[in-house]
Amino acid sequence: MPGGKLDLALRNTVEVILPEELEARLSSGGRVTGYLGFEPSGLVHIGWLVWMFKVRDLTSVGVDFTILEATWHAFINDKLGGDLELIRKAAKLVRHVLRAVGVESNIRFVDAEELVSDEKYWSLLLKSAKSTSLARVKRALTIMGRRAEEAELDTSKLIYPLMQVTDIFYLGVDIALGGLDQRKAHMLARDIAERLGFKKPIAMHTPIITALSGPGRGVGGGEVDEALAESKMSKSKPETAIFVHDTPEEVEAKIMKAYCPPRVVEFNPVIDINKYLLFQQEGFTLVVERPEKYGGTVVYENYKELEKAYVEGRLHPLDLKKATAESLNKLLDDVRRKLFSSGEAVRIIEELKEARITR
Repeated sequence: MPGGKLDLALRNTVEVILPEELEARLSSGGRVTGYLGFEPSGLVHIGWLVWMFKVRDLTSVGVDFTILEATWHAFINDKLGGDLELIRKAAKLVRHVLRAVGVESNIRFVDAEELVSDEKYWSLLLKSAKSTSLARVKRALTIMGRRAEEAELDTSKLIYPLMQVTDIFYLGVDIALGGLDQRKAHMLARDIAERLGFKKPIAMHTPIITALSGPGRGVGGGEVDEALAESKMSKSKPETAIFVHDTPEEVEAKIMKAYCPPRVVEFNPVIDINKYLLFQQEGFTLVVERPEKYGGTVVYENYKELEKAYVEGRLHPLDLKKATAESLNKLLDDVRRKLFSSGEAVRIIEELKEARITR
């Protein structure tokens, strides 16, 4: 298989289990299938563009891709107050965003309601449950941003990881794509797949963009998945996120207030935006304009150059923020234009904003 095809499939991932399995599937000449499930849980922030661009990469190398609108999963996870009608509207908004970034026409959508209406789905779920332990399922609750003890008050939470595993088996996909915080569900599927007569899914994990407020308290100790859940951009905490529909002025204001310690790149949201979004664009360069007395205008041709300059203190956080805001707004301009050209998308955005205020 040409190296370029594999490189494109692998780019902007933090983990693939296993790369050699992915290469073998892509070079087999047969049909290759992939899937990602998302919770329709509110407005769409820029962290979701990471997986959307990854879906675009995979479809461009020939993967037949399915997007699962995990409406019932969102209900279990108490998203949007458990209002299924709002959850369905949030799913429609994601379709609009996918269309705006040039992905929607190359994928197939499946609503979780289609899956749960089939008795075979529940048969698979029960078989999956019999193939693992309660402790293992509880540990996997971090995939939904929950802690194990929360299942003590709401038993439905225990069904969620099993549903995610069942989704993979039911759809029969070769590739399971998700953020790094979804690792435990994917690994559970790989561990029990052969026992149930299914192929092991290739697990592809994309990076997580840190919340604008900085890393959560769990970073530096404890479970990695819990630390990621506490540190990522979140729709439920709008002050931590930049939404794809935000105005240029809102984007700039949010970035200028963002956590961005000098010389530090780990869990730095402004650095993350550059690394995982801006420099993933073909031919992108970051232009930092500044007075001659502060070093003059500098152009970074790739992310490594930017990181080196920042760690060495040759790039000030304020200059980085200004340049990042300008470049991110350019990336979002087309997305905003297409979103706001759709009356349905505008109505859903306003309704979800209102729901966030009142709930």
